[in-house]
Amino acid sequence: MHKTSVYLNDDEVEGLRRAAAATGQSQADLIRAALRRMLADLEARPKIFRSLGRGRGGGAPYSRWSSDDLHRRVMGDQ
Repeated sequence: MHKTSVYLNDDEVEGLRRAAAATGQSQADLIRAALRRMLADLEARPKIFRSLGRGRGGGAPYSRWSSDDLHRRVMGDQ
């Protein structure tokens, strides 16, 4: 485990203090649990190419490809 510092505003400190008291968990445990949930949510989101459709297309409509379709078109069925 590594030590780190987190800067919280007054409302966040008070909310964290109340949550720790209500749950019987330490503030550090609550922060770690919230971070694990946030990281799991990020991993569960579908991966998309944010640059898709942002090039010089002259304003012509284009069909949106899913990231899987794009991968198949570029890499083939491997």
